[in-house]
Amino acid sequence: MAITNNVTRFLDARKVKYSAHELPVEKLGALEAAQFMDVPPGQVFKTIVTTREKGRPVLAVIPGPHVVDLKLLASFLGEKKMRLPSEREAEQLTGLQAGGISPLALINKGFLVVIDSTAESFDEIYISGGQRGLNIQIPLNDLVNLTNSRVAVISGIPD
Repeated sequence: MAITNNVTRFLDARKVKYSAHELPVEKLGALEAAQFMDVPPGQVFKTIVTTREKGRPVLAVIPGPHVVDLKLLASFLGEKKMRLPSEREAEQLTGLQAGGISPLALINKGFLVVIDSTAESFDEIYISGGQRGLNIQIPLNDLVNLTNSRVAVISGIPD
């Protein structure tokens, strides 16, 4: 029985073509999720909560092997500075458990979503399904349209 939650119901209601992939329920990073699903690590994206001086937090959706570049993100958004909250703060800001934070679960909650431009290399990407143990494979265009997100260079490979 496939996992059904608010994200899958939302996608079904909008007739979006997607695939749900069940994973172990313990917190997996994007690289571990890619390995479990046997897909390229760069195609599995993680959602990083970032905060700015004023305004709602920003969800940075970046490839598993990358880290968010706060300077690039701030520059793209016209902000002076962006900050990474603690895991606990991110959970409080989103109401979701770390490892299950998803832009699809936070639609209409006032979050700005910025997807790293490396996603444009793929027709579909994998993102969290809004809870641990669920990953959603979704066409990039659908994700951009549903979340009203913007695409920009906002990440890099760690040193």
